[in-house]
This record gives sequence, structure tokens and C-alpha cells, in this order.
Amino acid sequence: MHQIVLFWGVAIAPLVQSKGQNLRQGLIIVTAKPAITQYPIHELLAQRWSPLAFSERPVEGEKIQRLLEAARWAASCFNEQPWRFIVATRDHAEDYARLLSCLVEANQTWAGRAPLLMLTVASMHFQRNGNPNRHAYHDVGLAVGNLTAQAMAMGLFVHQMAGIEPEQAREVYKIPEGYEVVTAIAIGYLGQSAELSASLQQREAAPRQRREFSEFVFAGEWGQASPLI
Repeated sequence: MHQIVLFWGVAIAPLVQSKGQNLRQGLIIVTAKPAITQYPIHELLAQRWSPLAFSERPVEGEKIQRLLEAARWAASCFNEQPWRFIVATRDHAEDYARLLSCLVEANQTWAGRAPLLMLTVASMHFQRNGNPNRHAYHDVGLAVGNLTAQAMAMGLFVHQMAGIEPEQAREVYKIPEGYEVVTAIAIGYLGQSAELSASLQQREAAPRQRREFSEFVFAGEWGQASPLI
């Protein structure tokens, strides 16, 4: 059990080192909103959540590279690797503004403080034979899952967004046919929720909830809860 110390509303826990992992000694910054799990899970998964308040502190270039490396090694159907990432940082104002314009206005209000923004794009056909790849969105999600776990291991937080303007993104970035914009992602260090609007502060403070196992783990027939849970 690792001791967790609260500091300015943020919990700071020692970086977990497991056999086979190549992780630096240091600290993981985690929120005071851990998942209340029915069964034990890895600390990085329990502490993961999607904040709205980001610090303007830049994400180091080396960490961005590690995020993308984690995504690169995700599993995919036939090893197709259908994910594509469009990336912009706040220190490149013009590029950042272009990517921010691809978010719906409600998301721009808070995501515009995050130091790192991304768009995820899926290649919708197999390069090996040109057939439709109906698993492309799934595999993009796996890549982003890897990226998210790596972010948490480095003290960063990730907020994925469905609220995007796909046609705006296609026009701005000249995305060709056969590729579909999937989500946007805000990444950075945790900020102060007091800097958010009142309505966003309420969202930030809302308790975390998940469905009961019986609602999504079935056996025998659809809707029949598995005895495993």
C-alpha cells in the first residue's frame, strides 16, 4: 500500500514500479477522486479521470514523445495500426488555434487552457487489401487507452472529447477520403478548478459513477448476468 499525501486538493503518490517496467523514480500526481472499485485494479486505472481544469504548464517534449510511443504499441486488427494523430501545443499559437477551432464551442472554453491538444483520426480501410476496417475506431481507442495510461504514469491527465467539428477538421487539415476524425484530446497537468466557470466547477466536482456489472456482463443469453460477477 502506497501512502498518499494531499496537497492543494491533489493527491501525490509515489510512482509505482513493477517488474518489467522501465519507469523513472518520481511522483505520480493523482486526484482526490479515485474510483471506488468493487474489485482491486491497478492504481493508475483507479486514479484516472477526465478533468476540465488544466494548468498552463507546458508538457515537456520528451513526455509527448513517450505518450505517442505508448499509443504506437497498441494492439490492432491485423496489426493495421489505423490510428493517426494531429498534434498542437500552446507554444505554437497558430497551429494550436487551428486545432482548437475543430472543437465545439462548449469544449473550447475549457480545453483552450490545456497545453497539448490532439485530434484522433481512423483509417477506415485495410491497407493490405482495401477492404473496410470495421474495427478501426476500436483500435484507435486502444491506442488512446495506452496513451492515457502512460500519461497518468507521468503525472499528466487526459480528457477525451466527442464534441468536435469533423468537417471543420477535414477542411483545416485536408484529411483525405477514407479517414474519419474520431475524437479530440486535451492533455496536461492538473489545474485549479476555481479557475473554471461555476457550471464547469459543478461538473468537475461531480462524483464518478459506473454501471453495475449485471448491466453489461452477460452469460447464457443477452441481459442475463454472468455468475462470474
